[in-house]
Amino acid sequence: MPSPAQTPIPEPAPDRILKRSTLLTLCACVLVAQSMVAAINLLIPQLSSSSLHPSHTELLWMVDAYVIVFAGLLIPAGALGDRHGRKGALLAGLALFAAGAATSALAQNPATLTAGRGLSGAGAALITPATMSILVHLSTPEHRSRALASWTLALGLGGLAGNLGGGLVGQFLSWRALFGAMVPLAALLALAVTLTTPRTARSARSNLDPIGTTLLTTGLVALLFGIIEGPAYGWTSPRIVTAFAAAAVLVAAFTRHALRSPAPLLDPRVFASPTLRAATLGTATGFFGLFSLFYVNSQYLQGIKGYGAAVTGVAIVPLTIGMALVPKLAVRWSHRPRAVIGTGLALIGLGLLGASTADAGTPYWTYACWLLVISAGTGLSMPALTVGVVSSLPPHQTGLGSGLGTSARELGAALGVAVTGTILAAHPDLGHGMGPALRTVALIVLAATAVVVVGHRTRPPVTRTIASEEERVLSRPAGQS
Repeated sequence: MPSPAQTPIPEPAPDRILKRSTLLTLCACVLVAQSMVAAINLLIPQLSSSSLHPSHTELLWMVDAYVIVFAGLLIPAGALGDRHGRKGALLAGLALFAAGAATSALAQNPATLTAGRGLSGAGAALITPATMSILVHLSTPEHRSRALASWTLALGLGGLAGNLGGGLVGQFLSWRALFGAMVPLAALLALAVTLTTPRTARSARSNLDPIGTTLLTTGLVALLFGIIEGPAYGWTSPRIVTAFAAAAVLVAAFTRHALRSPAPLLDPRVFASPTLRAATLGTATGFFGLFSLFYVNSQYLQGIKGYGAAVTGVAIVPLTIGMALVPKLAVRWSHRPRAVIGTGLALIGLGLLGASTADAGTPYWTYACWLLVISAGTGLSMPALTVGVVSSLPPHQTGLGSGLGTSARELGAALGVAVTGTILAAHPDLGHGMGPALRTVALIVLAATAVVVVGHRTRPPVTRTIASEEERVLSRPAGQS
């Protein structure tokens, strides 16, 4: 009988064991990259009244360019790091991130700021999968779950850091200061990476597949554009319908190409794995709920509670508590991933239901308790979901797997904001719309949680090889033909 297609990642040599300095550096990189997704949201009022004089559409593109480019390039960027070097991809990502930040800080018109945001998003797309892939390759099997829990925590804290930083800058400094600060910070991180992070072996079996990369990237960009801009233009407007139709055609074309290619960017047959399907859906579900909360949080605290921008950024800090403390429990219970994931996602849904009861008369500490519930759910579920995605792909594709998991996060986040924004737009004001919006999101999270729990398999099925080539090895569950 041929050998199984999936083989464990070999333990690293002693001089390549993951060091604490390396772990902290890599987590800092992904935290900074993720923070720029949320930071600009608290600067919208300042940008609207700035000397740039952006139109409503230009303002939307300033906000969304980063996310669209970031999420659209994640999968090919992960494959690029696997093939040509993960450390090199990380350093290149930091350079692009800094160049985009400098362009944004010096922008004299909306188009230049939007271009800078897109350039930084491309850098973030290289940074995020490279950091996870390096962690996986430097970690011994017994420490891998803990390392990935730290990485996932950094990703979650990035959103909170963005809210805090954006709030402080929005109240006390110019919007240019936020982007300007990113340039020396990226340079400092690049120096830290150079000094602390060793190179990992490249994978000759990873393939960038130019045709597949183009089809998948443009399809994801079209899909993200439709999701993000849907509430602004209307879900049935010609622009949004065209975007979704283009996304469907491009993704279908990518699937057809990948199934026929001897070395595709991403083989669609990997989704035959129930664990990968469940982990991807669970990841998107968690960030769907989390970014729905981020979307209404600043509006609720500023518009209804009357807090300033800086206080608003600080007021969401309770979300850090569960994310910082609970992953330790998640690692301890890593042998029961289905229960951990189900409990964590359910807590996110229940926390959103609780937050949906908040109004002008709700004490802040009551609201903060619901933030703690949501943070506990995030800290519990996300490490196991991250492991589920990465462990479902071959060792040489860890960068691509990280890109896939992060793409699911960004798509979930975009959907959460879109659904919440659409429901809010159907009500006269935030006070009337916040409750229905968060309840709807909570019910979707709980329904998706049930699907994830049913679909997740704690033990992967025994596999047998059905095709083996130098560049490609496929497997399917035993007993299927």
